[in-house]
Amino acid sequence: MSKPDTPAANAAQIDYWNAVVGRTWAQFQAQLDRQIAPLGAEALRVLAPAEGERILDVGCGCGETTLDLAARVGPAGQVTGVDISEPMLAVARSRERPAKGAMPEFLCIDAQTADLGEATFDAVFSRFGVMFFADPTAAFANLHRAVRPGGRLAFVCWRPYAENLWMRAPMDAAQPLLPPMPASDPLAPGPFAFADPQRLRSILEGAGFSGVRIDPFDTSIGGASVKDTLSLTFQIGPLGSALRAAPHLAESVGEAVEAVLASHDTPQGVMMPACVWIVQATR
Repeated sequence: MSKPDTPAANAAQIDYWNAVVGRTWAQFQAQLDRQIAPLGAEALRVLAPAEGERILDVGCGCGETTLDLAARVGPAGQVTGVDISEPMLAVARSRERPAKGAMPEFLCIDAQTADLGEATFDAVFSRFGVMFFADPTAAFANLHRAVRPGGRLAFVCWRPYAENLWMRAPMDAAQPLLPPMPASDPLAPGPFAFADPQRLRSILEGAGFSGVRIDPFDTSIGGASVKDTLSLTFQIGPLGSALRAAPHLAESVGEAVEAVLASHDTPQGVMMPACVWIVQATR
């Protein structure tokens, strides 16, 4: 597997995830992994990785799911984590490997265009790593080619922004204090690019996958203190993007956002509803 010789189709996303955002995710790796772990766990349950399998982890980020997969497939298996973010992959490569699992490989490549081989893997997995392709049908066609006939695809992606209170509530609290923001393109690469299940089904079937299932899954996520949750909220998601463009407003919106987070504080930390799709398909 190698990088393509042509200019990257996902150049904008490659720049994005190798700059401030990628470094931020690397910095907050432990808190972010803890926050979204229940969502990835449900996708892993659906995938049901078995000992000895060869699995590709797309958009592996800081490597949490790749290491989990490596432990599940055992020493006879093979797990490859791919991502476009060097800051996040640096964290992944530095982490302790599973004692009795496969030795995972981490590659900085673009899964939309890189040569992933023909029928190389038994399964393809992703935890929030497949919504950022410039051409999602081409990307999933490339992943379809990489998985063996009868092999499977399983991933988790976000349902609509309006349904995800963990991201929407802090932004709603801050919005009156922020300058007007341009409307976003719901089909552009980004966290909510696959919020529409009909569009997602069309992309997967257009790429050659069959037996597509798109099931809703709801739970609460978080687990950090109000202070730590506020710090993270100011760095990622739509509020993080808004404050990177207007950092001088961080102090003025802090009180409003902190009040919202405090209203969801529990003995386990701040916990807020999250709504995702658990997606399955086969080649």
